[in-house]
Amino acid sequence: MSEDPLPLPDYDQLPAASIEYRIRPLDRRDVQRLLDHEREHAARPQVEAFLTARLRELDAGARPSGGDPEAEQPDLPESSAHGSAASPDRAAEPGEPLRHGKYSF
Repeated sequence: MSEDPLPLPDYDQLPAASIEYRIRPLDRRDVQRLLDHEREHAARPQVEAFLTARLRELDAGARPSGGDPEAEQPDLPESSAHGSAASPDRAAEPGEPLRHGKYSF
């Protein structure tokens, strides 16, 4: 049995903070599908709150906003061919931490 894909691509990998904005163009049925999925899988309280609040807004007459929830977003980083500039060779030298009252100015 194949289930319909969720209305947001890569939903399970999205950071909670971006879901609040990505659900704006969705209709009530799609938001409810996400809430049901969230409750069955990750059960993130913050995400459940966003989805529940959006359902209340839609029930009160709000309309889905314009925009494409599948559009490229900055919340899923692309892999980089350059790698990280951080390395043990570039780390700061260890030193004694400053302590309150040790040095007078």
